[in-house]
Amino acid sequence: MASNLFPSPHPLARHKLSLLRRTQTEPKKFRELVSELAMMLVYEATQDLPLVDEPIETPLTTTMGGLMGEKIGLTPILRAGLGMVEGAWRLLPQAEVWHLGLYRDEKTLKPVQYYNKLPTHPTIGLCLVLDPMLATGGSATAAVEVLKTWGVARIKFVGLIAAPEGIAVMQAAHPDVPIHVAAIDERLTTADDPFPPGFIWPGLGDAGDRQFGTA
Repeated sequence: MASNLFPSPHPLARHKLSLLRRTQTEPKKFRELVSELAMMLVYEATQDLPLVDEPIETPLTTTMGGLMGEKIGLTPILRAGLGMVEGAWRLLPQAEVWHLGLYRDEKTLKPVQYYNKLPTHPTIGLCLVLDPMLATGGSATAAVEVLKTWGVARIKFVGLIAAPEGIAVMQAAHPDVPIHVAAIDERLTTADDPFPPGFIWPGLGDAGDRQFGTA
């Protein structure tokens, strides 16, 4: 396994992902599970956060505490990535959120950017790119490229499931970006499958449609 690829080993992640995969999971429950899994994955992705030693007062005495020494940004890829923000915010309530609008052209499978409200200069040290699916890898690599051009020093990708094809594209384009996911699935669908090409197999369908009830 590549050194920058981190599938979650936690049994709760597998349990919640299994519930997400089920066709009978309704949108309300689906959104809850996405948020819960996002919180677990962000916890795993931030284990190397730098801390600053500062004295703090407890009810009994003064002791040294460790406080976050780096500003963090969350970049959900619209629209499916929005469902991961709440879970990430539970752990990182001070995090700034910057939205990128990217969609995949169903004919070319290439990303198309339609929304970008990043300020002129970056205000964060670490940015977590949030997108439930790392399928073809096009949207993720495009988002990371935008953030690098913006000037972000450290970037990590946090998703729910990934296909080997998307992982390979991401690692080839951005080998310095860690990839944190709940699971690595088998493959992408092709023209030989009874489904549109470019979907993760076995996957969980379209994460955006299932969150927002538009399937």
